[in-house]
Parts: sequence; structure tokens; C-alpha cells
Amino acid sequence: MLATLANPHRLRVVAALFRRRTYVSQLARELGISRALLQAHLRKLEAAGLVSAHLEISSDGKAMKFYEVTPFALHLTPQDIAAVAPTLSSHETVRPDGEGERTPLS
Repeated sequence: MLATLANPHRLRVVAALFRRRTYVSQLARELGISRALLQAHLRKLEAAGLVSAHLEISSDGKAMKFYEVTPFALHLTPQDIAAVAPTLSSHETVRPDGEGERTPLS
């Protein structure tokens, strides 16, 4: 779950879906990313149990896949951190503005 949430795009997806459920095209426009990239992130979020999808038929007969956040709670222990710490790079850091872009350390 932590690895899934480590990506800034996926955090933005969870935040947007927390506000309201929506379909892929609308969410992609809202987040300013391509549908293909969004769908890749949604698949990872769904596999981790963080979002769920429901297929619905619109009034014009078009099938639309709606996504919503699945209620979850994350219990983080020192053991969990110790297990994932070796996967962190010591040569990169997330910018202080929280945008998630990586910049080399000085």
C-alpha cells in the first residue's frame, strides 16, 4: 500500500476521488494527465484496494467506468518503515513544495 501511495499522481487521484466519485475522462481533465496514464495509476490503486470501480450505462447508452475511494486506514509501524527504507534512494529527495518532483541532493 505504501509503495502505491508513494507516487504523487496516485496521491492526487485518491484526493480527487475522496471529494467525489467520477469517471476516467473527467478525472483525467481535472488532474491534467492523459487517460492512459490515469488508467495505469487507477489499476495500481485498485489492485492495492484503495479505489473501486463500477461500470454504469449513461442515458445515451454509453458504458462509463466510475471510480471512488475505498475506505481504508493505514497502520504504520517502525517495522514497516524498516522494511521499506532500503528501497529509498539516498540521491534524490521530494521538493519542499510537495509537488513530488525529484531533484538531486546537494
